[in-house]
Amino acid sequence: MVRIAARSGMDANLQSFSRIAIIVIGLVVAFAGLDQAQPLLAPISLAIVTGLMASPVAAALERFMPPALSAAIVVLLFLGLIASALTLFSMPLSIWMDRLPEIWQELQRHLLDWRTVIDTLGGVQEQIRSISGGEAAMKVEIEDSSAVEDIATLAPALMAQIILFLASLYFFLATRHSLRASILSLCFSRRSRLRTARMFRDTEWFVSRYLLSITVINAGLGIATTVAMWLLGVPQPYLWGMLAFILNYVVYIGPAVMAGILLGVGLATWDSPPAIFLPVAAFLSLNMIEAQFVTPQVIGRSVTLSPFLVFLSLAFWIWLWGPIGGLLAVPFLLIGHAVMRNSLLLNPSRPNLNRRDAISPTR
Repeated sequence: MVRIAARSGMDANLQSFSRIAIIVIGLVVAFAGLDQAQPLLAPISLAIVTGLMASPVAAALERFMPPALSAAIVVLLFLGLIASALTLFSMPLSIWMDRLPEIWQELQRHLLDWRTVIDTLGGVQEQIRSISGGEAAMKVEIEDSSAVEDIATLAPALMAQIILFLASLYFFLATRHSLRASILSLCFSRRSRLRTARMFRDTEWFVSRYLLSITVINAGLGIATTVAMWLLGVPQPYLWGMLAFILNYVVYIGPAVMAGILLGVGLATWDSPPAIFLPVAAFLSLNMIEAQFVTPQVIGRSVTLSPFLVFLSLAFWIWLWGPIGGLLAVPFLLIGHAVMRNSLLLNPSRPNLNRRDAISPTR
């Protein structure tokens, strides 16, 4: 009897380990598939998230026209936004790209000025030389590659991604009602249909409410950044306002990247150390006001995402899909919350549109 019980216990442990191994293998295969299918899945996912954000606009247009025509109008609006952004960015970005060597020289000069402060920390150069076994001086080599060749290589792939995004956005907006009806028809019980319908409703409501609110907030931050850079005398102030608007969609990382860019702008614009940090200080002050006061008041605090979960989602999707993954990290987390909310019956009641119960990641 003891041997039989021990053998049954070992069999149960083996079954548990085999199930865990199958789950791990499935996750590895899924991650590998997502990585390999990035050129296809990333623009389609971005189109679906954008379609969820634009669904209130499409629904308003559908009161006066068929869904196919309203979807075409929304796609044309996004195409116009993309063309306008490329037009506005191209000239000032080319100017600042030409000034990158100047910015690097200014950074080197300031580092040399601050070397005396660093040397007082106790023979840093000697320690680096002894560890590396060579000279302590840093050598930076910049490979001169042809910009025309790089553009010619990347342009077809970029155009294919944009076309796939626009086509997916159009078909999603034009057929979202029939797609929802088709999925609901697969549910056999009334309870499962009700739960699936609530899942669709919550997903659209959470994502559209969050993205539309964040778009308005980011636009305000971009305008405030433009005004601040203009008051400080920074060249092309509208360029930094547009960058602040776009980068603020990527929580945590976007503002940090913007601060680094403005540090380079300060190095290229002024010589004295206090003035160099003025653009960074102005932007970080505006970003702190936006993150701590404006966003909680506009979006609300009644339902919030854990900052830790937001950080993990951001790190995972940037690692998997790069910049597009950073844009999709929070919307994917919102979609997962809506699915879990209805799957586990956490709070299946209809969201009250009169209350501020959208989801806001604390930034």
